[in-house]
Amino acid sequence: MSGELNKAKAKRKSYFPNNIKAIQAAPSEFFEPIAFDEFFEWRVGGWEIPSSVMCIIREQNTTTGKVKEHIYKQRASAERKIRDLMHQENTELVIATEDAVHYVKHKDDFNDDD
Repeated sequence: MSGELNKAKAKRKSYFPNNIKAIQAAPSEFFEPIAFDEFFEWRVGGWEIPSSVMCIIREQNTTTGKVKEHIYKQRASAERKIRDLMHQENTELVIATEDAVHYVKHKDDFNDDD
């Protein structure tokens, strides 16, 4: 019985199913052509965060390259996490709110020449 339970835990469904086969099979006439600049502004400059989320914090360790993402519903919790992360060396942050995206580097990473 426990062996079956372990197999069930090992076999997880993909969290975000996709429709790649249907999209690849669709004729090109189904897709409206778009200029790169327009596409870039739409997808990069047009982020959307659900109303239930206050901010998303993406933390990157500049030494290892590992990325962690933190999602917060409450402002106080997000501010506490940001303060903690700003004291860590080799850390870069990207903080996305409903209004803006901010890039934060550790202050030791700044050069006076920049």
